[in-house]
Amino acid sequence: MNNQYNLEVYIEDNYFVEENPAPSTEVLQWQLWFQSWLNLLDLDLDNNYNYEVSLIFADDAFIQQLNQQYRDKDQATDVLAFASLEDDFGFISPEIPVMLGDIIISVDTAKTQAQSQGHSLMIELAWLASHGFLHLLGWDHPDDESLNDMLDQQRFLLTESKII
Repeated sequence: MNNQYNLEVYIEDNYFVEENPAPSTEVLQWQLWFQSWLNLLDLDLDNNYNYEVSLIFADDAFIQQLNQQYRDKDQATDVLAFASLEDDFGFISPEIPVMLGDIIISVDTAKTQAQSQGHSLMIELAWLASHGFLHLLGWDHPDDESLNDMLDQQRFLLTESKII
């Protein structure tokens, strides 16, 4: 681990109700995981800057609307990631945090996938969050080989942060 980065995570919970909050949305836990993931990756980011990520928990209807609007796919999906950081992005000042982007997770779909995979909702949410996070950092999977590389990277992140 060569670099230590400072990352702030902002959570918008559009799914879990206040009367019945899910333990999987604890802000501190997500903060620790994302911070760990950023530091585990061999990235070419300036560690003099602070970074930000937003994590949004939503339902299938909300994510379907976004998927239609931005990807022209009229169906729900498990996770969407909207990256803010571009290769030629000029940093303004170390005092101003750099927004890496937004990760939106459908909890409806995550519940279904967790059940079919035989693991907890917490693990599925972390799996999807790590997938979205890798997209924010420039990873993509246009073919099977790159998808397998990305899935291996997700397993590494979740294993190293003791989620699985």
